[in-house]
Amino acid sequence: MKKFNPFLILISILFTSCSQPEMKVEKKKVAEKYSSWTQLAKGVEYIEMTAPEKSFLGDSKLSILRLEPEQLQFFMYNATQMGNMRLTAPQWADSFDLNIVINAGMYDLANGLIHRGYLKNGRHFNNKKVHPEYNSMIAFAPKDSIYCNFDILDLECKNWAEVCDQYSCYAQGMRMIDCNGEAMGWNKKNQSCSMLVATKDAKGRIWFIFSRSPYSHNQMISFMGTFKEDLRNAIYLEGGPETSLYIDINDIRIEKIGSYVSQTYPTDDNNNFWELPNIIGIKVN
Repeated sequence: MKKFNPFLILISILFTSCSQPEMKVEKKKVAEKYSSWTQLAKGVEYIEMTAPEKSFLGDSKLSILRLEPEQLQFFMYNATQMGNMRLTAPQWADSFDLNIVINAGMYDLANGLIHRGYLKNGRHFNNKKVHPEYNSMIAFAPKDSIYCNFDILDLECKNWAEVCDQYSCYAQGMRMIDCNGEAMGWNKKNQSCSMLVATKDAKGRIWFIFSRSPYSHNQMISFMGTFKEDLRNAIYLEGGPETSLYIDINDIRIEKIGSYVSQTYPTDDNNNFWELPNIIGIKVN
């Protein structure tokens, strides 16, 4: 694992990050699998279930983290704020006292630092360009208490010019389910991969859905339609070996690592968190 200096990281982002939690490095035991909804902390629930359709590889499990955003604190960190130093999800968590770390969306693999869509963290822009084909936007750190603490915006339902200054942090991605709950059919190349998506239900709870076993985007969209909850505004966050879901709460540690991507990384052999340039971190209260 790449060595890093957390002290230098903290100094470099002192005035640019959405917020600055204190450092903590602590080891926790690995959690057991959860077959029913289990509360990990106030506003945090977790479950692992078998997907509606068996994958051709792996255990065909969906790992789901369900959050009540008003009960939690959300942060964004970018390598471009700290000397282009990328960290793994556990390193981000240990360095900034985060209980949960996920991908902030897809990034350019050739560059290794820049988000593929719009990405803003306070006054820092990782990418100022709004991608014309990515119609979902994660938004958090509201500038006014009238807005949700964490939201997923459908840019076909919301006017970007009207909402672009309501929050301090934004991360753009591809839309999978729209604001009306309608599935978006993906007509791009037929690709299967490990993946992480985010969506929200009618109660305003945010769901992060991870699958190590590879599925196509359309399969994952259909899976979300099978839940009894009305899921909307789904956004694709990441796929393949970069896909990361890390949970470290009290005496529970859950580590979910992606691997397979058809054509470009067709193997289930990845067992290590990849270094990420952009992450969303969450702290429990």
